[in-house]
Amino acid sequence: MDITQPPLARSGRPTGRIAAILRAPFRALTWRRFAYIVLALPVGILCIPLALLGGQAGHIQRALAQRLLGVEVEAPERNGPLTLVHAVISAPLNLVAAISSGLFWFVVAINLGYPLRPDNDTSDSWGGPTMAGAWAVHATGGLGFLLVAPWVIKGFTTLQGRLVRGFLGADRRGLLKTTSLALTVAALCCLLSIPLIHQAQG
Repeated sequence: MDITQPPLARSGRPTGRIAAILRAPFRALTWRRFAYIVLALPVGILCIPLALLGGQAGHIQRALAQRLLGVEVEAPERNGPLTLVHAVISAPLNLVAAISSGLFWFVVAINLGYPLRPDNDTSDSWGGPTMAGAWAVHATGGLGFLLVAPWVIKGFTTLQGRLVRGFLGADRRGLLKTTSLALTVAALCCLLSIPLIHQAQG
């Protein structure tokens, strides 16, 4: 038995989790998920009139989820009004997902690129008064958001994928629970955005 390595290192589990967290912002899967979040809102809105006209809204939504999220959905024989319901119900979640995910990446960019910001007055900035100190503090915050962003994106897309499966697939199990959760998440994100909006206006 090798006693030169600590138990945590030998098991590989903690180091594996840390490595996964560090790699997540740079994985192609993270950016495919983000691409889905960006596209889901406009595509979903366009699918509302398309569904009303009896078009291929369900097919478009399923194809988008399959291509970017890897969500395999068996198309039902008939979607009926559920295609329209999905487009309407998913719109609030798609909106808050796009805004929240975009905000995370924006915070990463403005903090890592702090010296390039026009408002980088270091006299009363965190870490100031030197530029090096201010940049170090802001960059640390930016790295924190960088590591968290992929998991926020994963959470949103997991819920979005479940809506696609429930409304546009053949399996309706858990659809009511998923819909309630999606609307609750959208409402909570809206409530949490109110202080941020007031702060930006002030």
